[in-house]
Amino acid sequence: MNVKIGVLSDTHLHGITKNFMDIYDKYLKNMDIILHAGDFVTTEVVDFLNSENFHGVHGNMDPFDVREMLPPKRVIELGSYRIGLMHGWGSSQGLEERIRPEFQNPDVIVYGHSHRPANHIRDGVLFFNPGTTIGYSSHGIHTIGVLNVGDEVYGEIINI
Repeated sequence: MNVKIGVLSDTHLHGITKNFMDIYDKYLKNMDIILHAGDFVTTEVVDFLNSENFHGVHGNMDPFDVREMLPPKRVIELGSYRIGLMHGWGSSQGLEERIRPEFQNPDVIVYGHSHRPANHIRDGVLFFNPGTTIGYSSHGIHTIGVLNVGDEVYGEIINI
C-alpha cells in the first residue's frame, strides 16, 4: 500500500475562491484521499471537496448546516492504520492532551483549530495538524499537510 493523503484545516472560506481552486489544483487534486479537520465555514467548501475519497469533520466555527453534514470526529481505517480526525476546541495550549482520549488505539490523530502546523510523534501516536490553508495565521504562514501511508506513516507540512 502506498497512499498519499492531502490534509486541510481551518480554511474559513465563505465560498470557493480562485486562490482555493489554485491550491486544490496544485496540491490536492491528485491525492488518493483528502481530509479536512474542520472550520470550513460554508457548505460550498464541503460540497466542492465531497467525493468518495473525502473525509471531513466540523469545527467550532462551522454553522449548523455544515454540522448536519459532518460529524465532530471520525476514524478512518486504512490497511492496519487507524487515523483519528477531529477539529479540537479551547486553547491551543494542551490541545493535543484534550483530543488524545477521544480515540482508542490511533496511529495518527489529525486535528486543526490552532492554525499552527504540527507533525510529531508522542507516545507512539503521530499528531498531525496541517495548520491553516487560507484562514487567519498568527505567524503569517499558510500550509497544507500530506500524510504518506505505506510500510509506515509520516507527515509533511507544505508552505503554500
